[in-house]
Amino acid sequence: MTDMLAPLLRIDSSADGEESVTRRLTSLFAKHWPGEVRHRDLAADPVPPIREAYARLGRRVERRGSVPLPEIAALAADDAERHEWALTLPFVTEVREAGTVLLGVPMYNFSVPASLKVWIDRLTFPGVFADALRDTRFVVVCARGGAYGPGAPREGCDFQEPYLRTYLTNLGVAPEHLTFVIAELTRVADIPVLAGLEHLAEESYAAAERRVLELVA
Repeated sequence: MTDMLAPLLRIDSSADGEESVTRRLTSLFAKHWPGEVRHRDLAADPVPPIREAYARLGRRVERRGSVPLPEIAALAADDAERHEWALTLPFVTEVREAGTVLLGVPMYNFSVPASLKVWIDRLTFPGVFADALRDTRFVVVCARGGAYGPGAPREGCDFQEPYLRTYLTNLGVAPEHLTFVIAELTRVADIPVLAGLEHLAEESYAAAERRVLELVA
């Protein structure tokens, strides 16, 4: 059951704007969400890449084992480290405060957008989640221009869902709280080799829409 007191954190990473399939689906989810929605657009407002000072501070924290979040700033050795932690803390805080995290993730070059990877790198500071995500629900909405399921020519070339599943469970998300919604063949109108598969694209998108509405109900 949805925790009505905890907000939904919607993260979009597509660079396609209004043409984005993942944005349409995450927007549908957010539209029917019964509580507060917080939105971060990683394409419109890119996350700063991590720098050397982030790594230095991260190693220092990691060597100490578990460090409470409010005490990390005191371990910063210089202004550069303090700056990196000040950039990082808001991303960590908004994920920790969310009851559900909704990720919109198109497939770019068989994997995830660079904008999302930078967010992941910034977010994954040593020890900041520990057991904090064991009750947090993650819904990952994926879109692929082609088809990557069993029997497809590119079966085995999907480095999007396996990567995110591995990353999120390693971060502490319970497998039973992690759901993927996938729309395939989203570029059927643009790529000539996909001509004739329009009906499969329509079925895949319709199924993704139904699943989104089921999950938010």
